[in-house]
Amino acid sequence: MRPPGAGLLGVLLAGAVGCGRARSDQPASAPPPSVTFNQQVAPIVLRHCAPCHRPGEAGPFSLLTYRDVRKRADQIARVTASRYMPPWPPEPGYGSFVGERRLPDDDVALLQRWVREGAPEGTGAPPSPPPQGEGWQLGRPDLVVQMKETYTVPAEGTDVFRNFVLPAPVKGTRYVRALELRPGDKRVVHHANILLDPTGSARRRDARDPGPGFAGMDVEMESDRFEPDSHFLFWKPGTAAVSEPAGMAWTLDEGTDLVLNMHFPPSGKPEPIRPEVGLYFTDEPPTRFPMLLQLEHDGAIDISPGDSHFVIGDHYDLPVDVEVLGVYPHAHYLGKDVQGFAILPDGTKKWLIWIRDWDFAWQAVYRFARPLFLPRGSRVEMRIAYDNSAGNVRNPSDPPRRVVAGNRSTDEMGHMWIQVLPRQKEDRWALQEAYMRRRLEKYPGDFVAHANLAAVLEERGRLEEAIAEYRQALRARPRSAPALNNLGAALQASGRLEEAVARYRDALRAEPDYGNARHNLGGALVLQGAFAEALPFLREDVRARPDDATARNNLGGALLATGHLDEAIRELRHAVDGEPRSLEAHYNLGRALAARGRLNEALEQLEQALRIAPGDRDAGQALAELKAKLGVN
Repeated sequence: MRPPGAGLLGVLLAGAVGCGRARSDQPASAPPPSVTFNQQVAPIVLRHCAPCHRPGEAGPFSLLTYRDVRKRADQIARVTASRYMPPWPPEPGYGSFVGERRLPDDDVALLQRWVREGAPEGTGAPPSPPPQGEGWQLGRPDLVVQMKETYTVPAEGTDVFRNFVLPAPVKGTRYVRALELRPGDKRVVHHANILLDPTGSARRRDARDPGPGFAGMDVEMESDRFEPDSHFLFWKPGTAAVSEPAGMAWTLDEGTDLVLNMHFPPSGKPEPIRPEVGLYFTDEPPTRFPMLLQLEHDGAIDISPGDSHFVIGDHYDLPVDVEVLGVYPHAHYLGKDVQGFAILPDGTKKWLIWIRDWDFAWQAVYRFARPLFLPRGSRVEMRIAYDNSAGNVRNPSDPPRRVVAGNRSTDEMGHMWIQVLPRQKEDRWALQEAYMRRRLEKYPGDFVAHANLAAVLEERGRLEEAIAEYRQALRARPRSAPALNNLGAALQASGRLEEAVARYRDALRAEPDYGNARHNLGGALVLQGAFAEALPFLREDVRARPDDATARNNLGGALLATGHLDEAIRELRHAVDGEPRSLEAHYNLGRALAARGRLNEALEQLEQALRIAPGDRDAGQALAELKAKLGVN
């Protein structure tokens, strides 16, 4: 094809020299060199197609060799010309993202010309395919965590939503710079979300459900620790594994489980699945703490059959300055037009993303090539349009039927996750408070919003407001052990110890093996002076957390108070070994040794307690009394 204007330019030049036959002494134009696979086509295919079209990846066939590509040359020319492949739904000019797979126009033209010329292989050797570290995109992980059992997806029936618990065998605290999920046969996995559970609640649910994992899609990891930091731990077919930006590793603590929340559409035959997760560590602790904000309005989804333009929207007003790092939009088969944008305080509109032709089969996290700054007072907005008409070729129902919000693929959703980085770490709390209050505007009485808002208020020192929100959460879910435990902790922090003990007991009645409530109840009974009653809870706490220095110290203190001196000394030595800078552990051990008559050893422990906290009155008084007994200064 000639470039635009070539024909007109030729006429003008001919007119300048007059009409008639061209002069025979003009050299003929040399034909352009032919396009070959080895020289021009292989680099395009290996860079843009092979990451998915290779053994073990989501593509249905491999495109690593000339024979692979030649066999499908006509198809490749057709789908690249239509921009169906490589899949990259975002509109150009409405957000610039890392790893864009959109083919440049020149590459598309080269592929067309290669096919027209017969798809020759050419001379020389083609480029080598990019290496993969034993199938891992980022090379061999530092730690691979795999399911212990294989799960078989049923051949038929409704979509399967299953959660698999993978204990992470790490000691202490590790910092994760990258994660890669290998779900098994990627053609039968629609998506996977990875959740972190430090409480063991998912493990207990797994034990109650026959077979590997437990059922459900909306899995809330209820926790009595509120961690606002959040990362895109999602997997979709074709998703590229990427490392977190510098300073944004996430924390994985000892005892934390990875929970794979997975969606399997039936394929017509039984499909064995055994996912594994690769973790890549760094020694650098995080210094930047991103958060995920979710725009959604599933409660508004009720699409009549034949409605070709049903629209939902949501917004969130930023209470602080942020940088937007990435977006993840989500809808199902009826989704058609997906927009995310921000309106700045001066009225300027900044696009986050625009997908004009949504395709359920191609969803991804889109990370910005450069962070997008949004000042305080900006409003981020989501707008999603749906087409439930017979003209929508992706409509799963023929004829169209009424569609409402739900987890099945044939239901609908409308979400947009936005990852933001606040300028100040403390700004996270303002973001979360505003986010949860916005959720309560849409869903009054929502348990998650009340519980998380309470945790934010407690973190900000607003205890009475936090207590009120925990009570609101418990109206929605009266037997939530984490919410009862957190209410108890807030009551205890506000000086209402008796009420706190009652709530800890309620939490254990709701969930008898809930370790954090048991830990808190034992400690609260010690503060009440009910040492003998506390002992069973404290012993069980140590059995469950043998490496927890605080649990050892609590038990040792109660044993000391009840006269079990030798056992107290053993527990308190474990406590000081586990936490050498613990004032309480050294102080209690000193008192226990003194009570046992081992005065010189007691002197050493009390002196260490005062080295840790020179002004501590109790340790100072105990040391003075001991020195007087020993007759030393």
